[in-house]
Amino acid sequence: MGNLRVSSMLLLSLMAVASANNFHQDVEITWGGGHARILGRGNLLRLTMDKTAGGAGFKSNRDYLFGRFNMQMKLIAGNSAGTVTTFYLSSVGPSHDEIDLEFLGNKSGSPYTLHTNVFTQGQGGREEGFHLWFDPTKHFHTYSIVWNPKNIIILVDSIPIRVFNNEESIGVPYPNNQRMKVYASLWDADDWATRGGRVKTDWSKAPFVAYYRNFVAKSDWEMQGLSARGKKLLSWVRKRCRIYYYCNDERHGRGSRHPPPPECKA
Repeated sequence: MGNLRVSSMLLLSLMAVASANNFHQDVEITWGGGHARILGRGNLLRLTMDKTAGGAGFKSNRDYLFGRFNMQMKLIAGNSAGTVTTFYLSSVGPSHDEIDLEFLGNKSGSPYTLHTNVFTQGQGGREEGFHLWFDPTKHFHTYSIVWNPKNIIILVDSIPIRVFNNEESIGVPYPNNQRMKVYASLWDADDWATRGGRVKTDWSKAPFVAYYRNFVAKSDWEMQGLSARGKKLLSWVRKRCRIYYYCNDERHGRGSRHPPPPECKA
């Protein structure tokens, strides 16, 4: 994978002012009590799930309208079936906007699934799923959301895996007027997370632990989009790692009562 080790400067042109990297200052524990703990001098946060508490979560103190958001994560090792570990942006209310990264747990020996989605005014249905090219439980990796008026770009270790463009001109909803906070959580979702809920959480493997570090939010930016190298890498990820794309869902087949979204036709 040496050919994937590219500088983020080749992919994006961003000039930003970054927030301080200290969980004590930057986030609020929202649920789970002692199952969410900030460690060290505030640069590491641990989420734990066991039967006494179905997980834990936190959110940023600040909200944002556009920016780049980076989080390093190390996921649950071993049998993590039934668990979901998340990093996402969201506004509040029934007509909320949301940009999702959800890591769906697996039975030992099977790959993690990274599930992504974009919600606008409470409506989602724009999922893409991936099997990553590395084991996300062995080391920390950087997951990024770039959100601006032009597009949303999701990156893993500075490699773009998804681009969702603003295509409001053809009737595609796009999240561009609600401020959002950064959220993260670990929770039990064994009714759907692993193989559609057929593989359940094995509580004998608890506690399940995920780690977060180096949270950086950049609210000031200039963007030129993906470079030629970035576009090539995105194409590589789509061919080799993408396992689900909503535009190809059979629900949108010819004669279906559920026509594909307009961006799929385009």
